[in-house]
Amino acid sequence: MFNDKPMKAIASVTLDGQLAVHDIKVISAREKFFIVMPSRKNPDGTHRDIVHPINSAFRAEIESAVIRAYQDACEAQAQSENEGASSESEAQGEADENNGEKSESET
Repeated sequence: MFNDKPMKAIASVTLDGQLAVHDIKVISAREKFFIVMPSRKNPDGTHRDIVHPINSAFRAEIESAVIRAYQDACEAQAQSENEGASSESEAQGEADENNGEKSESET
C-alpha cells in the first residue's frame, strides 16, 4: 500500500476461479477511491486497457469489491500496528517496573 501518493494499492482479482486480472490500481483523488484497469502505453503516448469490464454494472461490481478489500486491508494493518504499539508499550512498562524492583532490592 502506498500511503502518500494518489495510487494507494495494486490489486489482483480472480474471477470465478477461472481468470486472474493483475495490476488493478486503487487510486484516491478528491477524497474518492476508484480503480484503473491494467493498461499499456501506446507508441503515441496514450494508454489502452489490456482488460476491462464490458458494461458499467460489472465495472461497479469489481470496483466496489476491490475498494472494499483495500479498505479492509488498511483497517487490518492499522489494527495490527495499534496492537504492536500497545504490546511495545506494555513491554516497556514491565521492563521499567522490573528495573525499579532491582534498584530497590539492590539498595
